[in-house]
Amino acid sequence: MLHVAICGGSGYAGGELIRLLSNHSLVKISVVTSEKSAGKTIGDLFPHLANCSNLVYEPLNKNKLLGKADIFFMALPHAESQEAADFFFRRGKKVIDLSADYRLRSPEVYEDWYNTPHKFNAALKKAVYGLPELYRKKIAKASLIANPGCYPTGAILGLYPALKTRLIALDSIVVDSVSGTTGAGRKADAAFSFCEVNEGFRAYAVGTHRHTPEIEQELSVIAGKDVRINFTPHLGPYDRGILTTIYARLKGKAETKKILGIYKKAYAEEPFVRVLGEGKFPNVKNVRGTNFCDIGLAVNKRTGTLVIVTAIDNLMKGASGQAVHNMNIMMGFNEKTALASTALFP
Repeated sequence: MLHVAICGGSGYAGGELIRLLSNHSLVKISVVTSEKSAGKTIGDLFPHLANCSNLVYEPLNKNKLLGKADIFFMALPHAESQEAADFFFRRGKKVIDLSADYRLRSPEVYEDWYNTPHKFNAALKKAVYGLPELYRKKIAKASLIANPGCYPTGAILGLYPALKTRLIALDSIVVDSVSGTTGAGRKADAAFSFCEVNEGFRAYAVGTHRHTPEIEQELSVIAGKDVRINFTPHLGPYDRGILTTIYARLKGKAETKKILGIYKKAYAEEPFVRVLGEGKFPNVKNVRGTNFCDIGLAVNKRTGTLVIVTAIDNLMKGASGQAVHNMNIMMGFNEKTALASTALFP
């Protein structure tokens, strides 16, 4: 039985990790941490997880926790995960970090976008970007995984086959994404209160969102050239899910059917990517509560543009579900273990 620790288990991503791992047949949650909620049970914070109430939140005392788990999920805020992830990694533990602290391979780029230095470059160099569809073999051998961001997951998976087959012009990529409010985290903030979000729809962090360099980093690796994109996130009036619409200029003439064939071939062996049929497009409702990324696309012949649409659950494929998928790969488990869920809606 694999013993796991969830560091930062009081947020939405932490709650999803508890839900998934408590139903994992090969795993036992041995510790869950939260500074603010220390002493409370899981059921106190997440009534729907009352069956896990034998677990009590405790402070993140690294030396005390070291012997309690084999693998550590870090669901801490950005910049707060750096030191703890490095501590457990250097002491031989496997670490899956859900923050952004180990996603960007350049410490200089990280400091530019997150306004804090990266102090653990040795660990950073060992970190593997945890997008299974691109890095499965590296994940299987890794001890430190940088779990991808939610927006990057939908954007990268949407663009991967088109970039790999050189279908699109690299200087033409536009990514528009809409996220539910859980993407902002479980915190008190007037901007994300019901009255502010309900019946509203707005763009934010235009041209400045911190997921931009992460998306560009991975697209550049796929393309073999430097890629820059226009990325605009939006806040939608719903709880969870990300719908991403991508626009890119085709290099030549192409039919929707042919490009769909390329995508279906690229993801034929992937358990959590579903390429939809011609004329069909994703809906966040259909991936809610699952680890799927749904992809639909069409060619706009009038403008010579490829339009790609992806949908994921930001708390699942965009965070905790993907983290569990990474763990399954690292440990040699069946990749679908604890993740073979269906959507919460028919």
